[in-house]
Amino acid sequence: MPPVHRDREKKESVAEEMEVEDQEHEASSSEEEESDSSSVSEDGDTSEMDEEDCERRRTECLDEMSNLEKQFSSLKDQLYRERLSQVNCKLAEVEAGRAAEYLDPLAVLLENMQVRTKVAGIYKELCLESVKNKYNCETQAAIQHWESEKRLLFDTVQSELEEKIRRLEEDRHSIDITSGTTVNCTMSGCRNAPGASRNTPLSHVLFDWTAIRKVQMQVCSSVSAASGFKCTF
Repeated sequence: MPPVHRDREKKESVAEEMEVEDQEHEASSSEEEESDSSSVSEDGDTSEMDEEDCERRRTECLDEMSNLEKQFSSLKDQLYRERLSQVNCKLAEVEAGRAAEYLDPLAVLLENMQVRTKVAGIYKELCLESVKNKYNCETQAAIQHWESEKRLLFDTVQSELEEKIRRLEEDRHSIDITSGTTVNCTMSGCRNAPGASRNTPLSHVLFDWTAIRKVQMQVCSSVSAASGFKCTF
């Protein structure tokens, strides 16, 4: 092949390669432009979809929260009713004396009550016995005091009466002497003698003696009835 044809072919092949490169470059630039425009449109669509999805999810969460609150309230009411029913049943068992967890403590309390009742009964008997002993001691002391006072009074009255009797005996003796003197004076004719006694007549002395003897007998009888002693004068 001549050199001219070779050069022409080279030129044609170079031109063809350049055209192919230009076409590829144009194609790549158009693809980039299309990709840029599609990415922009996709970003706008994605943001709109994100907002809608968030709103939808927010609504779903609120609905779910409301349902949970309703379920919680319902369960709470149900639990309250069940607990109240259990408490009422347990109260009925306790009142009837059939509650298992209260039978053992109740038995312990009953045993303690019996022990304390027994101890209280013994303490009561001891207190009553102590009171009776104290009453008997005080009664005996009062009787002894009364006996001593009675004896003292009896001795005092007896001594006073004996003293009065002694004085009356002395007065009677003196009256007898005076009466004898008066009788002698009368028989001897000295009725109006200056030494005659006119202030102590015999009738007055005898009256006093009779009254004293009556009082003496009354006191003696009362003392004898009260003490059982026999007084002699």
